[in-house]
Order: sequence, then C-alpha cells, then structure tokens
Amino acid sequence: MDEETHHPAKPAVEQVTCARCGATADGDIAPPTWICSVEDGRSQYFCDACSRTHLGAIESRLDSAWW
Repeated sequence: MDEETHHPAKPAVEQVTCARCGATADGDIAPPTWICSVEDGRSQYFCDACSRTHLGAIESRLDSAWW
C-alpha cells in the first residue's frame, strides 16, 4: 500500500503545422481560424493567412495541390 503509483508517460505533443506555408500553431490544437482539409485520407491544416488567400479554391473543393 505504500508503493508509489507510476502513471504511463504521455505521448509527445505535436504542433499543428500549416501544410502550405509551414506556420505552427501554439499547442497541439489548431486555432478556430485555421481550416482542416481531408485529402487522400490525411488531415491537413491551413493557417488563417493561407485560408484567406486561397478561399476561392477551398470553396470550390480543389485539392491543395491545385492552389
């Protein structure tokens, strides 16, 4: 009963990175102004600056390779 309890190690926190320009978000959760796009089964995040610049292509549902 006097033994110390060992908790499992937490996995390393990955930063969310913009797939277009490489900007990183603070923490492991994308800010609400960032866009998440699922392309080829992968989630990609785009920062607010890239999202604003390419809004027309995003609304047209073009893959990020096109813009």
